[in-house]
Amino acid sequence: MMQSPQQPAADAVTSERPVDPRPEDSRESQGAGSGATTGAGHARGAALVPPATVVLAATPIGNTSDASQRLMALLERADIVAAEDTRRLYDLANRLGVRVGGRVVAYHDHNEHEKADGLIDEAEAGATVLVVSDAGMPTINDPGLAVVRRAIERGVAVTCAPGPSAVLDALALSGLPTDRFCYEGFVPRRHAERLQRLRMLKGEERTIVLYETPHRIAATMDDLEEVFGPDRRMALCRELTKDFEEIRRGDIRTIHQGVVDDPPRGEIVLVLAGASPQEAAEAFPTAADPDDLAALAAERAQSAGIRVKDAIAQVVAEHPLPDGSLLSRKDVYARVLALKDQRR
Repeated sequence: MMQSPQQPAADAVTSERPVDPRPEDSRESQGAGSGATTGAGHARGAALVPPATVVLAATPIGNTSDASQRLMALLERADIVAAEDTRRLYDLANRLGVRVGGRVVAYHDHNEHEKADGLIDEAEAGATVLVVSDAGMPTINDPGLAVVRRAIERGVAVTCAPGPSAVLDALALSGLPTDRFCYEGFVPRRHAERLQRLRMLKGEERTIVLYETPHRIAATMDDLEEVFGPDRRMALCRELTKDFEEIRRGDIRTIHQGVVDDPPRGEIVLVLAGASPQEAAEAFPTAADPDDLAALAAERAQSAGIRVKDAIAQVVAEHPLPDGSLLSRKDVYARVLALKDQRR
């Protein structure tokens, strides 16, 4: 997170949330601009709605019933609601049977940086600023990071109202180890960039969680099998918490074939088993040095009876750099030619 040099004690400031001076019972009884409430309305009113604070709140990822009482209270009582899509916000509120009580502001990928300071100004003035995305937790592949960073820099309190998470749901349902995992978001769209990212992850020993879309899942499965091989365990999770939720578990070969035979629809989360210690050690066998690879390619071309260019392509692919990229085959070929000149 970014830190303001003028505020060295910002962490200490933001660790404390402003205290609402009203008695606890009066806070609990206050509804959305009205008097005491009963039943479900009373429970929503009892949820903490802190003043002078930015609150990131998770929204349902598919099942409206997963909305928390605190989310509903925040929707009713926050002074400002910054929403990724205002139409979806009102649709969610209607399905939950609540009325959005505060001023609604569009806050999305294209304007989050320019809107952040204005939202922090409101919080500094004492407002409760609620930030919500279309589904799940803001900042997790959704807008929100800019306002969090500015809140930290300016010493304004920021907190979360936790809730549904596609990452954690998929991880829990995968049957793969959950004690250590890494979340990589969406893999790159372009084939070459996607291969580089996956090669970088090949030796990762933690369970890996990825997002993917239906129209790219076939190409991504091709690349997963190419990089990780056919036997790595994985799970493909789709439409989590919805009526057509489905979890496909197996090795990469099995899941890959399933994608070909029965293309999955809806939002997809992929969970891959981490590398074994042996696989991790083999992922980057040696430091890729152009001279070493040139010598190896020349030797393989001679012993295997193949063209030098084909041998170079093989050895370069077998020796990725730690960031998943590959050495230039042209550079290695130039070193092979230089070796031949030296031997003459």
